[in-house]
Amino acid sequence: MTQQKEPEILWQPSRDTVAKAEMTRFARAVGLENAPYEKLHRFSVSDLEGFWGAFWNFAGIIGSGNHRVLSVRDDARMTSAQFFPDAQLNYAENMLAGDPDEVAVIETDEHGVHREIDLAELRQRVAHAQAALESLGVQSGDRVAGLVPNNADALVMLLATASIGGIWSACAPEFGVSGILDRFGQIAPKVLVAAPGYLYNGKVHDIRERLAEVAGRIDGLEHLLLTGAEEPLPELPCNHLWLEAFDSDGRQVPHYVHVPFDQALYIIYTSGTTGLPKCIVHSAGGTLLTHRKEHMLHCDVKPGDRMFYYTNTAWMMYHWLISARASGAAVVLYDGSPLPKTGAGLDAGVLWRIAEATGVTHFGTSPKYLSLVQREGYSPGEHHDLSPLRMIMSAGAPLTEEHFEWVYSEVKPDLCLASISGGTEILGCFVMGNPTLPVRSGEIQCPALGMAVNVMDERNAPVLGRKHDLVCTEPFPSMPLTFWGEGGYQRYLDTYFGDRKEIWTHGDLAEWRLSGGLVITGRTDTLLKPGGVRIGTAEIYRVVEALDEVRDSLVIGYPTEDDQEVWLYVVTAEGVTLDDELEQRIRQRLKSEASPRHVPRRIMSVPDVPYTLSGKKVEKAVLQILTGRTVQNKGSLSNPESLEAFECESGRAAS
Repeated sequence: MTQQKEPEILWQPSRDTVAKAEMTRFARAVGLENAPYEKLHRFSVSDLEGFWGAFWNFAGIIGSGNHRVLSVRDDARMTSAQFFPDAQLNYAENMLAGDPDEVAVIETDEHGVHREIDLAELRQRVAHAQAALESLGVQSGDRVAGLVPNNADALVMLLATASIGGIWSACAPEFGVSGILDRFGQIAPKVLVAAPGYLYNGKVHDIRERLAEVAGRIDGLEHLLLTGAEEPLPELPCNHLWLEAFDSDGRQVPHYVHVPFDQALYIIYTSGTTGLPKCIVHSAGGTLLTHRKEHMLHCDVKPGDRMFYYTNTAWMMYHWLISARASGAAVVLYDGSPLPKTGAGLDAGVLWRIAEATGVTHFGTSPKYLSLVQREGYSPGEHHDLSPLRMIMSAGAPLTEEHFEWVYSEVKPDLCLASISGGTEILGCFVMGNPTLPVRSGEIQCPALGMAVNVMDERNAPVLGRKHDLVCTEPFPSMPLTFWGEGGYQRYLDTYFGDRKEIWTHGDLAEWRLSGGLVITGRTDTLLKPGGVRIGTAEIYRVVEALDEVRDSLVIGYPTEDDQEVWLYVVTAEGVTLDDELEQRIRQRLKSEASPRHVPRRIMSVPDVPYTLSGKKVEKAVLQILTGRTVQNKGSLSNPESLEAFECESGRAAS
């Protein structure tokens, strides 16, 4: 184990903050009020029945039959686990609980705050949508697909589907036809809910022609249900109706179909850049209980708070965001670009203006967004009153030390910056923030309660201070039910339990620090191994992208006959050319701040690097191109044209 420098503490919660935290209140409820967090976490993963049963009661979950918490077989503790096997509940009922006069949803877009919707109105709109779905024959277990922007209509249709026990699955409207069909074509929805357009970069993008093509190519689709103002449509191959045209039968509140804890609620998709997206099925109870735990305890969400997360309706963070409503928070929905283009350049302030105007207490983002705002030279703390803001959550990629320092310098010094990490596969987090613990530069604060997270080497031995596989050794409620489709359950088992029997291997390269924090340095499927040394891609990005001359970068491990070479692609800043001097500076910086092993064999310039629609770099797609394979699902990328530069490079790589 190499000697580690003690990370700088950038924020420390006050005694008052700790005393009033939901985490402290829960610790008191289970008899561990004055115990360190490590002891509370140990209880949560060693006594699963005690922890999850206590949290169900603490959170006030609306449901019944919670007396039996866990059923497992000793020979298959992870893969046979069933939580609350006798319980019945409804996700939408929990989401719509509360005082009818409280603000439940705030609609915003690039133009600012659109409107506030109280809980009474939200219930009424869900009741109307429920009546529409029932009139179309939707029943418990049916799939409803949504091609919808992040607005109140999307949330209403999701809750209406959940209220009758249906399964909701969404694509963002910016997906192309092939990207939509690669997803919805696998699940055969009965109803497709769609908006005819969406806002991005100041322009409303019309997708009516795309809708017509998609509707004609989804097997088994019976109805197209359209939201928004009625307008002319092209000829459609199936029955189409406008939501507003339906009669709500006078109902002001929806009725709720109670379903088993492990009945399917969502089908969510992996990015699918190297093949068809995996359709991951998540349960109603597992989703609700996990999100309540993460919001209440790890984010300290309280009734009256306001939660914002920049996301589209397809990314798992959308589902995570909206669940904050079940903890009494208003959810702030945003439709549009995070940095809209204007005549003067990029508007780096739009999300912060919305945060100020709506009194956001919890702001969700990504490292990519923070880097872009920083490069624009924008200081949110200088321009906006962010006094209600208590926590910033970041997901999608690892936060660097530079991100931590920028947030505390330019956004707000008194808040908890929570780097959170989990995945679409678990619809939640393995490791995340904690408002009762200090924030250390460059580190994730702690493992999430109820998640038996560890870092294991090839011997299946836990390791400290070394980079190895992030694993989970005990079952948890948000484990997926299956992958949708024939043979899906076996594919699920092979994917997460194929490497280690009855141990979930997540695919992240991680390192426990002596401080108790954790650092994730990349995915194991894009792991760099020059000379057999394991290097996470984030270790290189952190150093390279700190240079003013580099706007973005992408690194791959290019296979050679008996080894691997590190190849680095850089997107230079405006007016900067990748010349010998800049190459040498990059190499020297990596050598001094990382190690000689981190220095790339080749450094090349490209105009852009590929990202998924959820803002993740796509190293695997580039490696596929450079090794002569085909990227099968470019529709999952936000900028598929970026691959052209690598396709031009592929011939030179082969030589």
